[in-house]
Amino acid sequence: QVQLVESGGGLVQPGGSLRLSCAASRSISSIYAMGWYRQAPGKQRELVAHIGSGGSTNYADSVKGRFTISRDNAKNTVYLQMNSLKPEDTAVYYCNVGGLTSSQLYFNSWGQGTQVTVSS
Repeated sequence: QVQLVESGGGLVQPGGSLRLSCAASRSISSIYAMGWYRQAPGKQRELVAHIGSGGSTNYADSVKGRFTISRDNAKNTVYLQMNSLKPEDTAVYYCNVGGLTSSQLYFNSWGQGTQVTVSS
């Protein structure tokens, strides 16, 4: 199983920025797709941003123009740059990665979640 380690969450004021990182813990042969999801209290988990194997991206309407997803294939890491943060962005953020391990086994893993709180 591929473990994902997230970092970068925290408390930020409205209008501020944070950068989340998610790194895979073992050797990976290929990654199909990487994404960030979030879950606010009392709400369902929702897709925030997604990046495909070819680099194509898509975003939730609520974060378009403010968030940017990127990936470093050499480091098996996906990032989420969050700018102009709003209180409604407060949630636990989870990364999700699917692909093949170095043993050519399919995996789909979730990170442990990192809290992002936007408040003055």
